[in-house]
Amino acid sequence: MKLFKFTSILAITLLFLTSCKDKETSQNVSTNKSISKIEVIDFHSTHRCMTCKAIEANTKFTLDTYFNKDVKDGNITFRVINVDEKENEKLAEKFQASGTALFLNVIKNGEEKHIDLTEFAFMEGNDQDVFSKELKDKIENELKTL
Repeated sequence: MKLFKFTSILAITLLFLTSCKDKETSQNVSTNKSISKIEVIDFHSTHRCMTCKAIEANTKFTLDTYFNKDVKDGNITFRVINVDEKENEKLAEKFQASGTALFLNVIKNGEEKHIDLTEFAFMEGNDQDVFSKELKDKIENELKTL
């Protein structure tokens, strides 16, 4: 019985770790030279844990609270992408998102810089105050570069 419990817990842990990627990287990609904005992209799989849902809710809260004007003006966009849907396959590949992931795609004069915030998002995703403050700071720093 103890072996069964241990095996079950191990299997669930491995499933969670493989579906919830936690690395922070930055990648540059070239696009339309006239575009300068920040895309906030929340990737997720069909089956979502409580933290994955909190990341989306707290990201939306942060954008609504601190960046409402930037969102309305089109300087910041927010997209929620299900990586399990066929039509999202290429975008998920572009960001190397196989499960839950949070990215800032900073586009300056058509040059894309992918900032992977997944590790931060999972560490602070269930604490709205801390998550929102840190995400706000990260977005403000990137807005200054545009």
